[in-house]
Amino acid sequence: MAVQYYEAVGRRKESTARVRVMNGTGQFSVNGKTLEGYFTRLGDPEKIVAPLQATGENRAQLDVTVVVKGGGVSGQTDAVQLGLSRALVVMN
Repeated sequence: MAVQYYEAVGRRKESTARVRVMNGTGQFSVNGKTLEGYFTRLGDPEKIVAPLQATGENRAQLDVTVVVKGGGVSGQTDAVQLGLSRALVVMN
């Protein structure tokens, strides 16, 4: 059986992020690592999941998979945040 997911792309500066959101167990992976393992700067993980809090989505019920390329840490953070926001719009 196929898994239903919602996909969106976020871009910022030279960074591009492809974000997929699906029902699951709360896993958040970025390029094969955990969110906190990939974005280690203070405040970046909280900034990225802010769209989930703004829409009232329960993070524990969604799996998010991100592939991000290009740019630096700041651009990648913003690209992932925008991609997640757009995926949530498509989902709702």
